[in-house]
Amino acid sequence: MHDAPTTQPNDQADRSTPEAAPERRPGVRRPLVAVASMLILIVIQAVADPTGLLALVGWSGAIPQASAGVWPFAPYLVFVPVVLGVVWWAAVRAGDRFWTLTAGVVLAVLLAQAAACFVMTWDLAVAGWAAGFVTAKAVPAALIVAALARWFGGPTTRQTLERGSIWPAAVLFAAVTPLLAGLWWTGAVYADGIPVARPDRGILSMLVAVVLIAGATALSLGWLRTRVPGVLGGWLAALVAGGLVGLVQAVVALIVDGGFAGDIWPLMAAYVTVADGLAFGACAGWIVGVSALVVDRVRARRAASRAPQLVVASIAVVAMGAALLLPSTDVAGADAAGAAGETAPPEGFLRAEGSIITDGAGNQVLLRGANVNQLVDFYQHQADVPATRPLTEDDYAGMAEYGFNVARLNISWSALEPERGTLDPEYLAKIEDAVDWGTEHGIYTVLDMHQDGWWNGPTEEGTVCRPGTEEMWGYDGAPEWATITDDAPRCQFTGRDISPAGDRAFQNFYFDTDGVQTAFAETWGRLAAEFADEPMVAGFDLINEPGFGETAPVTTSHQLGRLYDRAIDEIREAGAPQIVFFEPSILWSGLGFDTGPTPGFTDDDNIVFSPHLYAESITMDRDLGIPPIVSIERQFALAQRVADIYGVPLWSGEYGYWGSEASNWGEDTDSLSRLNRYADTEDERMLGSAYWVWKQACGDPQNGIGPYGNALMMQECETGGEAPPKTGLLEILSRAYPQSAPGVLTSLEAEGAVVDLTGTAAERSCDLEVWVPGTAEPDVEVTGITKLETTEVPGGWIVTGCADGEYTLSTDG
Repeated sequence: MHDAPTTQPNDQADRSTPEAAPERRPGVRRPLVAVASMLILIVIQAVADPTGLLALVGWSGAIPQASAGVWPFAPYLVFVPVVLGVVWWAAVRAGDRFWTLTAGVVLAVLLAQAAACFVMTWDLAVAGWAAGFVTAKAVPAALIVAALARWFGGPTTRQTLERGSIWPAAVLFAAVTPLLAGLWWTGAVYADGIPVARPDRGILSMLVAVVLIAGATALSLGWLRTRVPGVLGGWLAALVAGGLVGLVQAVVALIVDGGFAGDIWPLMAAYVTVADGLAFGACAGWIVGVSALVVDRVRARRAASRAPQLVVASIAVVAMGAALLLPSTDVAGADAAGAAGETAPPEGFLRAEGSIITDGAGNQVLLRGANVNQLVDFYQHQADVPATRPLTEDDYAGMAEYGFNVARLNISWSALEPERGTLDPEYLAKIEDAVDWGTEHGIYTVLDMHQDGWWNGPTEEGTVCRPGTEEMWGYDGAPEWATITDDAPRCQFTGRDISPAGDRAFQNFYFDTDGVQTAFAETWGRLAAEFADEPMVAGFDLINEPGFGETAPVTTSHQLGRLYDRAIDEIREAGAPQIVFFEPSILWSGLGFDTGPTPGFTDDDNIVFSPHLYAESITMDRDLGIPPIVSIERQFALAQRVADIYGVPLWSGEYGYWGSEASNWGEDTDSLSRLNRYADTEDERMLGSAYWVWKQACGDPQNGIGPYGNALMMQECETGGEAPPKTGLLEILSRAYPQSAPGVLTSLEAEGAVVDLTGTAAERSCDLEVWVPGTAEPDVEVTGITKLETTEVPGGWIVTGCADGEYTLSTDG
């Protein structure tokens, strides 16, 4: 037993429970200082942050519109009152000590975020999980507020309370955790072997996690209940326990997930696990506070019916927890998504089957090629410098000569639907021509609704950009009628993807202001109907690198999933059977990982997860000059991990862009080294992808106006003519690979014209097609393959044959 409270050392009755201990009546000075500090901090951050993304409560210059609904007002009418109210409570009950008050302010910020997200979504699972995304804001704010409250809050009298009961509340909290898991502890961070309190992760993982939570909660309760009275003491204990469990998970991840393998991923993983734990403790920790108090009071009464009362109280707590926090999103059922999906595509169409893309006739298909941006409605900075290069059949003939069998054709919503409700027939004809040229040259088309920075409008003349931001060019994407910025300034912060106007436009899009999201989904239905009978249209990429808006992950997960579900429904209602490619937000391209749409967002099973694997390329770490957050090799593991959660194949819609200097043309530079590493890992995992980019004009806003139009096929800007292509990159990209393999590939390794592959076919198939580059006919050795033929084609050779059972194929180059 600890010493009795200093205020009444001889009152034995008050030693039985922290709640019963006579409390010093605190003045209002410390709570007032704490609340005032938090309010001042909120105002300073809102003024200083030019985008509104880094502040606790941001203000980007956008004027909230009542017609948009409740979401524009949630940060001001929900977050601010909740955070100030809980800060006051924490200062009153836990303000005598710096660290307890710090924990109390963290709790306040996380609860306020959860409350604001809840009124945006009316989904408790999403709101609770979203609370963890403000951890990086909550901790510094808590340290500042706690320090100011301790310095200027007046004298303190530290009480030492009785510890009371510990284990009943800790065990109860741990036991109900799997029931309340919601969206916590999901995603790329949680590798196999990391203990997670989720039933879908297996009984052993769940039991280990439950034991960890129970132990961490008991440890935290023992410390905090002697310092913070009442429900708040147990609540803060749950918060701290969640953070401790996150630290344990991070240590385990360091061991089982590759450690520091050329990147700083373990540090990022540690942040996520701790943030998840803190969010869970903040949102569910009331269970600990209430149950510990109930147990103490039952024991204090010394009644004969003590045990039944305790059981009844425990059952009540569990029931409340299940009713209030049981997730509405079925993450565990994501692998089964599609059980109620559409019927299988007709013969000749590609489709997603399990973890691979197939042709529906028992053959795995690898789609490897390039992005084509020559139909994008880009912003043009100078009238005499074109923003795109003409797209012709020669482009498809050229891609085929390098063995490419897919083009991710970037198209623009602004050009497709300049007037709401009507597809432009001239632009549609250009898309149809491209699909026909691809068909003629054996190249599949993935139709990609492209956007960069939401739309192609630049900073308007007369705009005064806030300090920290600057004027920007336009880029590409949505039509003006679908661009709702609420007067936020079109000024970029670090790059095109962080602009107050762009972020607000995305926010309005996600929340379907003026029906713009509805219109987007309907546009996909009309476009898909045009190509529903085209088997060489591999599929539809719903939107390129969707922005994060203003309230990730509500936008980048919950709302993004709703958008995809609506668009998929429109596509299927239009009778289009092709694959739907879906992307995570732009954060994946910038960080090397992201959350993605909520698992189970659709019941359609003909879908493919399509992140952009730009690790060590355009990611934030390279811009900041720090070690890679995610290495080239690790990004594949993380992407595959998330694809497996969805239960769908993985295909990278963009990658590359490791260098733009002329010295990279065919020389052994850092760019070539990185691409070789990418290619080796892609082969090892038997995946396909589309390189960025085939051609780029001198006036392309992504390129900037310079001496060259940077791409695989270079342009000389001074003359407008062709410059030498990037032969070094093309040699790697055109390496040998199986375009179609009977059954399933089991291994693949290639360099140039040398390839070694193995596979297994459950049934005999004569659809083996292997691309081999070069002028010399390859010497092919096989086992399990019959009717072997080698046919010369432009740029190389196609090796065909029949396979049944296990087979191998190798060439000597």
